[in-house]
Amino acid sequence: MDYQLIATPEGTNARAGLITTDHGQIETPIFMPVGTVGAVKAVHMTELREDIKAQIILGNTYHLYLRPGMDIIERAGGLHKFNGWDRPILTDSGGFQVFSLAENRKLTDEGVTFRSHIDGSKHLFTPEKVVDIERTIGSDIMMALDECPPGTSDYSYARKSLTLTHNWLARGWKHFKNTQPHYGHSQAYFPIVQGCVYKDLRQESSKFVADLGADGNAIGGLAVGEPTEVMYEMIEVVNDILPQDRPRYLMGVGTPANILEAIDRGVDMMDCVMPTRNGRNGMLFTRHGIMNMRNKKWADDFIPLQEDGPSVVDHIYSKAYVRHLFIAQEILAMQIASIHNLAFYLWLVGEARKHIIEGDFPAWKRKMLHDVQQRL
Repeated sequence: MDYQLIATPEGTNARAGLITTDHGQIETPIFMPVGTVGAVKAVHMTELREDIKAQIILGNTYHLYLRPGMDIIERAGGLHKFNGWDRPILTDSGGFQVFSLAENRKLTDEGVTFRSHIDGSKHLFTPEKVVDIERTIGSDIMMALDECPPGTSDYSYARKSLTLTHNWLARGWKHFKNTQPHYGHSQAYFPIVQGCVYKDLRQESSKFVADLGADGNAIGGLAVGEPTEVMYEMIEVVNDILPQDRPRYLMGVGTPANILEAIDRGVDMMDCVMPTRNGRNGMLFTRHGIMNMRNKKWADDFIPLQEDGPSVVDHIYSKAYVRHLFIAQEILAMQIASIHNLAFYLWLVGEARKHIIEGDFPAWKRKMLHDVQQRL
């Protein structure tokens, strides 16, 4: 994997860059739609490519490991061939999913033992096993196994958790170096900075991660219960230390406002289930603000969803029709909303990139930040 830094304008830490993988290029900053089980919910691959214009999507190691299983994916020739997506794929290590199973998992120095949410079967994830699973999946970017402590963790727990994460990272990095891709294309391995909301722990973790010299680095353990301003502070702390010449991935964040603030602080890659999950519940994000499509105010509004929107569905369907679909519990409503929201998120980061290159990102961001947070 290669990363090229293209623009870093004055007055901001925002960056425009270009990531090159064997499955194509990624223009940063970028938002990555979440395809947990190998599919982005309610969205066809053709829609992801042509309407949403996604450049990279996510898969989840935990979910794919449990179902359909590694035997099926390996026999298919990897996830790209299994799901028909020919552009880059990033896989989370499954750590966040495992650790969300608080009642059904046990942490040790060896790894994490957990019970499947599907059938209750018992499994062990070690740093080495997760590397092997991600090799089998064949993702272009593999994430290291880490522990994601809650944002409300006390210092003692955060310190213990960080020690575990760093020990796992050292083992995972060594195993990654000693193994080869399965399908003939190269794979990158991103370590994850942890440390909860404690500046010294975040600094320590950032230095540990930076010293590995990986192709890119991630910031984990944010947007998990801590105040938003603390999240922004931790991003600044970490990005002051992570290398400038490698992409930085902020995991699991967030709202359009979160994304703009993260970009302003030097983040290159982001993902979140919010555009699809909130969309399925009737919340649409637009450049003019947020719409709740269940509100009665849209019942006789026959204007398209967003006349200046980036997606085909923005121009085809009226607000009144989409509200009707949600009230009628029609599946099409969830599909329209998911496509709309994802297209908007990709438009937003694309516009951010354009204004970074043009040099007027700070002024553009201030106006956009005001607009996207309004309730319509």
